[in-house]
Amino acid sequence: MIKRDKRVRRLAHGVILIHLLVTACRGAPTPLNTPAPHPTTPPAPTASLAFMFSGDATELAAYQQLVTAFTQAHPEIQIELLHVPGEADYQRRLAADFAAGTPADVLLLDYRRYVGYAATGNLEVLEPYLAPSPIIQAEDFYAEALAPFYWKNKLTCLPREASSLVVYYNIDLFAAAHQPEPAANWTRDEFLRTALALTRDMDGDGNIDQYGLGLEPTLINAAPFIWQEKGEVVDNVFRPLALGLESPEATRALHWFINLQLEHHVAPDAAAETAESSLSRFTSGRTAMLLETRRIVSTFRASANFRWEVAPLPKFKGRRANVLLAEGYCLAAASKQKAAAWAFIEFASSPTGQTLRAFTGRDVPSLKAVAESPAFLDSTTLPTHDHVWLDAIPSARPVPVLKYWDDIERLTGEELRRAFYGQAPLTDAIQTAILRTEDYFKLK
Repeated sequence: MIKRDKRVRRLAHGVILIHLLVTACRGAPTPLNTPAPHPTTPPAPTASLAFMFSGDATELAAYQQLVTAFTQAHPEIQIELLHVPGEADYQRRLAADFAAGTPADVLLLDYRRYVGYAATGNLEVLEPYLAPSPIIQAEDFYAEALAPFYWKNKLTCLPREASSLVVYYNIDLFAAAHQPEPAANWTRDEFLRTALALTRDMDGDGNIDQYGLGLEPTLINAAPFIWQEKGEVVDNVFRPLALGLESPEATRALHWFINLQLEHHVAPDAAAETAESSLSRFTSGRTAMLLETRRIVSTFRASANFRWEVAPLPKFKGRRANVLLAEGYCLAAASKQKAAAWAFIEFASSPTGQTLRAFTGRDVPSLKAVAESPAFLDSTTLPTHDHVWLDAIPSARPVPVLKYWDDIERLTGEELRRAFYGQAPLTDAIQTAILRTEDYFKLK
């Protein structure tokens, strides 16, 4: 235990030093009359590998920064970034590359989607690489983030993050409506009353100009509220054979969830959401609250022209629940450069790599030492309530890790969307979702 405590302290101290160095470099002026260093010729790379990922332009910039730092530390390894902006295009590219036997050496995969590749032997088991690492060990990560990346008791990918859902809110709109900012222990009833008070027809024409809440009617967004009711999204957590949404507990939670739009109209209806997304409305200052993950922080920092913060999901009967959202670095079994690929995964997952990512605002670091350091808990940038994500980790659960979970989640989301927008009764939507997904639970 003493040896472990010393190692954790060294990791934490290293993270703080990285934070201080980066901060100093940001603000320090370039000294005048400093002689230029003699040019040196870097060694020629002896290994070349490809890293493929999905995301927007800010995600690309973040990985360019990470790769630059890596190649400075490992000039013998050259990395090609394969950036596929759209998630659907990324999934198609992954499937095609694996089918052709030419996947990138390192891949970024969500725990909800990696199993299809792990089950067919396309991903390298990482424990033999992690165990002797002098830089990172399994216990350095939040156990909640690491757990879903074990496939058949073998660690298949390393989690980049330990994110979850939070409530983003517009401080200026709260102030204009004389509403108190959300408390750390607010309830569902308080959440709904706040959303109602912030849903407003500003010009009296009978149309809503400002919504109290923006959210997508997905299974991921509904799951925490199902778990708060002590319901489950599947029939059996350990050996799921079907959806579990028809249980009284799950149905009650889904009724509450869809009634946010269907009965209370605090969220846009189908026509309004089609015309403009809730994310766009929040960013432009016309929606007061938004249910989202950490991924949009960098966007708000760059474009929001109002004061904003984050709050936890509301509690229900004193119970808190959240859903884990995490992507991981995976090593393709077909890679011809496994040692170099592991070196990159190790660096990206190290305190140095995760600190660089933390400064972008996009991740909740999966390394405890980084998440609990000034690199993430930075009170000088928005949001200042970063601890909300760390407080959620103990109650964050993964959805089932199944080979065809992506299809199950997609089809279920289509039915929840119909219920949310009043296009089908909830009971019908649940039964249809169960029927549409039953064959996917049987596939192995």
